[in-house]
Amino acid sequence: MRSTKSTESATAARRPTDVSRRGFLKQSLSTALAAPFVLSLEETALASSRPARSTGVVISPDAAKKMPGGKIGPVAISRLICGGNLISGYAHSRDLIYVSTLLKHYFSEEKIFETWARCEQHGINTMVASSSDSRVARLYREYVKRGGKIQYIAQVNPSPGDLTTSIRLAAEAGAVGAFLLGNLGDKWIREGAVGRVGEVVEIIKDHNLIAGVAGHALRTPMAVEKARIAVDYYVKTLHQDNYWSKRRPDQTAEVIDNYKVDNYWCMDANETVAFMARVKKPWIAYKVLAAGAIPVREGFRYAFESGADFALVGMFDFQVDVDASITRQLFAAKLDRSRAWMA
Repeated sequence: MRSTKSTESATAARRPTDVSRRGFLKQSLSTALAAPFVLSLEETALASSRPARSTGVVISPDAAKKMPGGKIGPVAISRLICGGNLISGYAHSRDLIYVSTLLKHYFSEEKIFETWARCEQHGINTMVASSSDSRVARLYREYVKRGGKIQYIAQVNPSPGDLTTSIRLAAEAGAVGAFLLGNLGDKWIREGAVGRVGEVVEIIKDHNLIAGVAGHALRTPMAVEKARIAVDYYVKTLHQDNYWSKRRPDQTAEVIDNYKVDNYWCMDANETVAFMARVKKPWIAYKVLAAGAIPVREGFRYAFESGADFALVGMFDFQVDVDASITRQLFAAKLDRSRAWMA
């Protein structure tokens, strides 16, 4: 039978002598930020300290870390924008059918507040979410009441018979901008309804919001430009095609249904880069990580060096630290970029 003294000695031998677990995590995070290339992204994320829940005092803008930014019209926007699909339970998950339900369970109301607060801590001042998700609009109003400052750009999903309601709801919720949902932009352009796209843009502007159009297909912004629709910005997918779950040869631009074919979102990266180089409007790139299939540093660098003015990225609360840190690192270094900043 082991003596009490020997047991205590064995326990002490296993215990760090001068660094608590919490202190170790804080020290690891400081080290990661000082030498960001030493730890892997996963290690950096695990070392990150969690933000306080936004049930009391929300992060002061003065306490936020600096983040590069630009302006669309009068609205100042961080180069990294927080996406909204995750918090609404919309998941690009290939053939994993449970992921959407998992997201809806994970993103409780308080978790959404935590995510937005964490974004503010790291200088991300804008998020995108669907205006048709009444829960998000309600929570955003509540977040602002608690002192939150993050801006809301709405992804609107109007029906041909009612172009106004989703835009009005966005304005009433306090949005600073809105853009036509990418699937709808693609569909309406494919159907030849470019005039309807123009009507949506005008209605958005009538509500004093910055107005954009989104699309997965390059023909969407091309048609909008050809029609001389006065958009303030474009939201266009951009990612490389070098990940293992990329599209199959039978998945072409003519047969794709973005709700059924769930392994690629930009079929025309090179053509998109070439076209946007001639467009003198701000460009928000989205799906830059191919819905989690491309490493963060690689996807962000490709987007910004290819000409995107902003990157719209879905983020879990525990990913915000790393995504923001990498964005700051890329801008602190020299980006090999030929397109002038349009915002």
